[in-house]
Amino acid sequence: MQHIFSVLVENRSGVLARIAGHFSSRGFNIDSLCVGETNDPTISRMTIVVRGDDKVLEQVRKQLNKLIEVIKVQDFSDEPYIDRELILIKVNCTAKTRPEIVEIANIFRAKVVSIASKSITIELTGSQSKLEAFVDMLKVYGIIELVRTGRIAISRI
Repeated sequence: MQHIFSVLVENRSGVLARIAGHFSSRGFNIDSLCVGETNDPTISRMTIVVRGDDKVLEQVRKQLNKLIEVIKVQDFSDEPYIDRELILIKVNCTAKTRPEIVEIANIFRAKVVSIASKSITIELTGSQSKLEAFVDMLKVYGIIELVRTGRIAISRI
């Protein structure tokens, strides 16, 4: 099962490596990891997406809570949450295909952020499935480059 952990930590050097190492030392591959300051610059929020056995990941959550730099750990698997991801995608285009690509972007409520003579770069924010559908639509034009942020999540409660 996939788990999304939201971990509030002290904003100090080395904390990211310690937390990531905590997962890898237990044999878990991190699918997605996003870190950024919160409204308090002394605190960062880490959103960590991992797959694994519920029982083992519950143990990992408990062990995370014992780390000195960790302020709070939430596992969103048992509560409602909102998640988003950002993608920047650069696609091949010609004068003929550019309007088609812009129309696809508009349908997905994406934003064109750069146009060059042979490419177009588009920004899209949304759920993982929305981003995957968008990428699938653009594959026929030839994807030059793609960058994703990884998922971020917040509790609905």
